[in-house]
Amino acid sequence: MGRITASRKQLKGDPVYNSMLASKFINCLMWDGKKFAAQKIFYDALEILKEKVADVSPLDVFTTALENVKPNIEVRSKRVGGASYQVPMPVKANRAQSLCIRWILLAVREKKGQPTAQKLASELLDAYNKQGVAYTKRENVHRMAEANKAFAHFAS
Repeated sequence: MGRITASRKQLKGDPVYNSMLASKFINCLMWDGKKFAAQKIFYDALEILKEKVADVSPLDVFTTALENVKPNIEVRSKRVGGASYQVPMPVKANRAQSLCIRWILLAVREKKGQPTAQKLASELLDAYNKQGVAYTKRENVHRMAEANKAFAHFAS
C-alpha cells in the first residue's frame, strides 16, 4: 500500500520581504480582489517610510507600529441577571493582530485628500511614534477596560 500524504497549503510571505505579517496586512488592505494594487500601495508606503526614517528599516517600522497598536485587554459585554456589564478580558494574540491591522486600515480609509500609500505611511509612522488615530483607539480600549475593572470577576 502506498503512503497517503495530506496536501497542505504552503504558507508564503510577501514577495519582497518574505514576511507573513506583511502578507496578511496586504491581504487585509486588498479591495475587490486587487492584490497587485494592494501590494503597490503597501510597498510605496514602505518606500515613503524609508525616506522619513532613515536609520531603521521600513519593515521594522511596520512591525513596531503594529506591536504598538496591538491591544492587551478589551471589554466584552456579559449579561448577568438581566444587566449587561462591560467585562475586561485579555486579548488572544491572533485577535490582537487582527484588531491592530483593522484599526490601522480604518484610520487610513478615514483620511481624505491624499494617495492611500501616503496615508498608510503617515499612519504607520504615527503608530511607530505611539500617536495617531489607531494608537488612540487602542488607548481608548485600554481606558475602557481600566474603568470597568470592577466587573472583572464576571470574566469566565
